[in-house]
Amino acid sequence: MWLTRPLQERSTQLFLGILFLALIVVTVLHLALPEGNPLHVSAYTVTLLGKYLCYALLAVAVDLVWGYLGILSLGHGAFFALGGYAMGMYLMRQIGDRGTYGDPILPDFMVFLNWQELPWYWHGFDMAWFAFAMVLLAPGALALVFGWLAFRSRVTGVYLSIITQALTFALMLAFFRNEMGFGGNNGLTDFKDILGFNLRTDATRLGLFIATGIALAIGYVVCRGIVTSKLGRVSVACRDAEARTRFLGYRVERVQLFVFVVSAMLAGVAGALYVPQVGIINPSEFSPIFSIEIVVWVALGGRATLYGAVIGAILVNYAKTVFTGVMPDAWLFALGALFVLVTVFLPQGIAGLLKKRRKSRDGGDGPTESTTTAEATA
Repeated sequence: MWLTRPLQERSTQLFLGILFLALIVVTVLHLALPEGNPLHVSAYTVTLLGKYLCYALLAVAVDLVWGYLGILSLGHGAFFALGGYAMGMYLMRQIGDRGTYGDPILPDFMVFLNWQELPWYWHGFDMAWFAFAMVLLAPGALALVFGWLAFRSRVTGVYLSIITQALTFALMLAFFRNEMGFGGNNGLTDFKDILGFNLRTDATRLGLFIATGIALAIGYVVCRGIVTSKLGRVSVACRDAEARTRFLGYRVERVQLFVFVVSAMLAGVAGALYVPQVGIINPSEFSPIFSIEIVVWVALGGRATLYGAVIGAILVNYAKTVFTGVMPDAWLFALGALFVLVTVFLPQGIAGLLKKRRKSRDGGDGPTESTTTAEATA
């Protein structure tokens, strides 16, 4: 089966081992040690680490389309935000007493804006199964429609990147409007419960952190299963020689569309796990700057490796946490300088540097992650 193949890889086993070890260590240090102990992991740190893992899953989704398909998406923040809004709508409908017929009352921002009834597109979000399904379907549907139009028209390269950025910018402007019914510029916040558990308790925060780690593991295995299958080899062929791949008889647009939709759905899951841990979702998540930041994470970690995207996401966001606390106004300049330095001096990212060290240690050139076009189309 295509999902069992990556589990037999040494790199995947190593990644999953490190990830689950980190989850266990953080859990033990949080539960077993008292707060005064210097090794104790606070609830705030657990939530912060959970946010980093959400970003790591988002970076893996971007690496799937950029590293292996050659599509530089500058709009994956939109899929992340749509998944977050789907989760936020569910969490908002858990707040307050029930109405006359058992339905939740209107969210606070709707009452403030004198809305008389719940919009039709909010119905069903009081049910967890419906909300969780929309976490996948909302970004997946947007990616399906957008991808079908773009790939069918054979829009590629920088033009496709610009269109994806325009897409997320348009959504940001739309969600800023109060008339949309998503809270305007304030977004959705002040969440209380998820699946009956109080979001403010340490146990729930730890549970969300563990759930995010498991989601990252599943997302990583799914992506490795895709890239190690025939579909993955054809994706690399589309990246390296799209015209030749078409000439050989492959439906390139179908391959691109499938991988793009899967990537969007993974980004939606990352956004859904992000919202209950951070406690807010607003239109700033649609910001084109955020989508560009995601690309920087992947570039720093190393394209077409998946694990490099995880490394880049965690390192950059940890640096952001530290740097914004010391010099908040200079962070974007530091991020831009980091991207330039990585592009010039470390074009294959941290993962590429690790590969070079391993090759030099082994005394020869081993098999590489990427596949040649001839092998992919064979």
